Amino acid sequence: MLENWRDEMESAWLYEVLVHVERDETRSGLFAALKRMAETQAKRWAQEIEKTGGHVPVFAPSARTRIVGALVRAFGPRRLLPVLAAMKVRGISVYRAPYAPKTHAMPATLADIGERHRGVAQGGNLRAAVFGVNDGLVSNTSLIMGVAGATGDTKIILLSGVAGLLAGAFSMAAGEYVSMRSQREMYEYQIGLEKEELALYPEEEQEELALIYAARGIPLEQARAMAGEMLKTPAHALDTLSREELGLNPDDLGSPWGAAIYSFLAFSVGAIIPLAPFLILRDGGVLVAAIVAGVALAAVGASLSLFSGRNAWWGGTRMLAIGAAAGGATFLIGKLLGVSLA
Repeated sequence: MLENWRDEMESAWLYEVLVHVERDETRSGLFAALKRMAETQAKRWAQEIEKTGGHVPVFAPSARTRIVGALVRAFGPRRLLPVLAAMKVRGISVYRAPYAPKTHAMPATLADIGERHRGVAQGGNLRAAVFGVNDGLVSNTSLIMGVAGATGDTKIILLSGVAGLLAGAFSMAAGEYVSMRSQREMYEYQIGLEKEELALYPEEEQEELALIYAARGIPLEQARAMAGEMLKTPAHALDTLSREELGLNPDDLGSPWGAAIYSFLAFSVGAIIPLAPFLILRDGGVLVAAIVAGVALAAVGASLSLFSGRNAWWGGTRMLAIGAAAGGATFLIGKLLGVSLA
C-alpha cells in the first residue's frame, strides 16, 4: 500500500510538471485533472495505511522522479514518452493520436481495417533488417581490412573474419534480447498496475479515459459515455486502458528471443559478405573482398533511401564512401601495426 501511495504521489508530481510545460490548453487541462485524480487515489491509499496502523511519511519526490521532471522541462514530453510510461504517467497516448489523411479510403472488407498500420510495422521490420545487414557489413569489412593490412596470411584473415562475425552477431543478439526483455517487463508491469487499479477504483479509471478522449476533442459528456461503454467488459477495459492511458498495445509487446534471432541473422548476413571471398579463393581474396563489400555497401545505401526518401544513387554513393573510409583507415592502421610489430 505504501508503494502504491508513493507511485500516485510521484505521478501527481510529474503531472504538475506536465501542466506547466504543456502549451496546449486542452492537454494541460487533461494533466491537471489527472493530477487531481492521482492525489485523490493517493489519499485513499494513505487512509488504508492508517487503518492498518501504518504511518504515511511526508512526500518527497525520488531522485529518479526529479531527473525525469528536469528532462521533461528541458526536452518536452514528446521525446520522453517511454520514460513517462515507465513512471506511471497516464494520458500520454494523446501524443500518439493517429493522423487521418484526407485521402484515407473507406475500408471495404474486415481485412482492410488497419492495413495502413500493418504496412508501417512491416516497413519498420524491413528497415531494422537493412540496418542490421549494414552493421555487419561495415564492421566485419573494417576488421578484415585491418587484419589484411597487418598480415597477408589468408588463414589469419579468415579466422579473424569468422571471429568478428560471431562476436558481432552474438553481441547484437544479446543486446537486443536484454533491451526487448527489459522493455517487455516494464510494459507487463505497467499493464499489471492498470489491472489492479481497474479492480480497485473503476469509476476513477473510467473518468481518466473520458478525460483523454475529451483532450482529443470529444465533448466531455460524450467522452464519458464512450468510456463507460468501453469499460463494461473487464478484458476489453484493460486492453482499452493500456492503449489509451499507457500508449501500449498488449498484443504487440515484442518477443525477446525473436528480436535476438532476427538481429543475429541480419548481422551475420552482412558480416559474411566480405568474408566469402576468403572461403572460396586462395589468392587475391583481399581485393575481391574489397570489391564485393563495396558493391554490397552501395546496394545497402540505395536500399536505405527507401526509408529516407532521398535519391538512391546518392544514398549508395554515400554509404560506399563511408565504408571505403572505414575500411581504408583500418587497413592503413593494420599496415602500420604490422610493420612496427614485425
